Amino acid sequence: MINRQKIIAYCDGGSRGNPGPSAIGVYIPQLKKEYSKFLGQATNNEAEYQAAIFALKKIKHLIGGEKAEKAEIEIKMDSELVVNQLNGKYKIKEKSLTPFFIEIWNLKQDFGNVKFFYIPREENKEADRMVNKELDSQRGLF
Repeated sequence: MINRQKIIAYCDGGSRGNPGPSAIGVYIPQLKKEYSKFLGQATNNEAEYQAAIFALKKIKHLIGGEKAEKAEIEIKMDSELVVNQLNGKYKIKEKSLTPFFIEIWNLKQDFGNVKFFYIPREENKEADRMVNKELDSQRGLF
């Protein structure tokens, strides 16, 4: 049995307007890390995907490629649509989301296992707080 390091990342993406100014928030409790990033113009769903991409890239960077190959990653998000698309339950109807889906699919290959879980918004407060903090800090720019 392989001893896998398990890392959970809470991810959120948000857009004020749809599309509109957008940002992401990522909270990784085990690594005591939190991140936010302003994206510019995007839809809410595009921001959600970009949050998951950011989380996977950041985890690989933080733990290193060798550990990533053995790690079990859980991405927890409050977007039921994006989680179900990533888990293959829903088809992707918005063409703008396909490149994000492909990027995540490719990033998954760097890890032992990656799972996506839908969680209620109340359980995603840290990532949501970071999205709003980032959007608030950019308010004068849009």
